[in-house]
Amino acid sequence: MIELFFHLLVLAGIVFAAIFVYMERDLLSAAIATGLFSFLISLEFYILQAPDVAISQAAIGAGLTTAIFIIAIRKVGRWEGDER
Repeated sequence: MIELFFHLLVLAGIVFAAIFVYMERDLLSAAIATGLFSFLISLEFYILQAPDVAISQAAIGAGLTTAIFIIAIRKVGRWEGDER
């Protein structure tokens, strides 16, 4: 029963993070939410007993991709539609 609760909690977090990424206009906040989304996906893989996929998702998806997004946002600008 507790396992089902954690499973549903992680799935709700994934949906919330995806909606937040879609709706957010601040690109830095969206990149951090994307990292949270990837981390929750890796947690879901671990719950589904796929630890090898969870480790690679956490390393590449949550770690490296989020870092690349943040570096790119520093170069271009933080806000979407910024007219400066």
